[in-house]
Amino acid sequence: MPLVARLSLFYVAIYLVIGVSLPYVATFLRAKGLSGAEIGAVLAAPLLLKPFTGSILAVWADGFRLRRSPMILLAVAAAAAYLAMLVAPGFWSLLVCWLLGATLFSTISPLIDVVTLRRARLEGFNYGLPRGSGSSAFIAANLAMGVVLTLVGAEVIVVWITVAALLTAFAAFALVPPERVHDEGEAPARRDRWKGLGSLLTDRVFVLAVVTAGLIQGAHGFYYSFSTILWRKQEIPEPMIGVLWGVGVAAEVGFMWFLESWRRRVGPGRLLVMGAGAAVIRWTAYAFAPPLWALFPLQMLHAFTFAASFLASLQLIERLTPPRSASAAQALNSAVSQGFTLGLATLASGPLFDALGVRGYWAMAGLGAAGLAGALVLGRSSRVRAGA
Repeated sequence: MPLVARLSLFYVAIYLVIGVSLPYVATFLRAKGLSGAEIGAVLAAPLLLKPFTGSILAVWADGFRLRRSPMILLAVAAAAAYLAMLVAPGFWSLLVCWLLGATLFSTISPLIDVVTLRRARLEGFNYGLPRGSGSSAFIAANLAMGVVLTLVGAEVIVVWITVAALLTAFAAFALVPPERVHDEGEAPARRDRWKGLGSLLTDRVFVLAVVTAGLIQGAHGFYYSFSTILWRKQEIPEPMIGVLWGVGVAAEVGFMWFLESWRRRVGPGRLLVMGAGAAVIRWTAYAFAPPLWALFPLQMLHAFTFAASFLASLQLIERLTPPRSASAAQALNSAVSQGFTLGLATLASGPLFDALGVRGYWAMAGLGAAGLAGALVLGRSSRVRAGA
């Protein structure tokens, strides 16, 4: 099987988990009797700790001989934590289970991104093809769960993500190429790996790129946590909610699959500005509870609020980082953009939802504006304009 097809199938396995856990785990937690603030706390816990857990797991993963080995272990352990949610009796036990499962599973994506980005550069294929295949699986899983939830209880959400996590472990073994973590032979000593991570944190341009991408991605926090519940309050049917999520991800897939040449011409700096500007527009509009017909074009802005800013951040981090620190750099980027800032936004989203309802989106528009300011400053860097 061609490498791009194997990597595509692996991303599919990953996003069969994410396509259900991201939009629907709040529904499961609500069925368990948790309040909006408690749901926000559970969802935010792994994200807030991700700068620490992500860094530790990245350094741990760099100690293996093959890049796929830690992916297998992470997926199996995550499946066990997800399964435990079915019998978790209350808030604290659910928080611990979700913290373990989400922390372990979310580390797989930056690890496979390192492999895919490197192979795409060496073999000349578009990184967006395998990554976009994962997003397509997100759509399929999302739509399927929207239908399934009309027939059975919310426990099926946890059953699905557990089985899909085990499938990811098998896919890591069967599909990910046996690429070495360190081409020169043995892994560096743990102290040297931590030293490489520390050097990244003293690079001001690198830190600004990570924080800027984090602000733009963090602005999705309220949407990820409470859009499904808010759309239900607008009496939008469950299957149509799945369609709305699918439209956003379809726009993301289209961007990754078909706009590669345009993306390269524009460059990551300007893409980041576009993503931040789209975030300000999108979340401001959502604060007014737009009708169903208006939600479709707004959902298509996901191509910029997520896909453009995500791809721009990956390319910037790859440019700004020496190869020996690639895993740590992408893990740190993921820890901030898909972790800490998103976690803070998610944690704040619970009280915002309880107090303001749909008007909580105003806070997300503010994060997008902060990201826009960061992107404009970043664009002045010669390293960003010309590549490092």
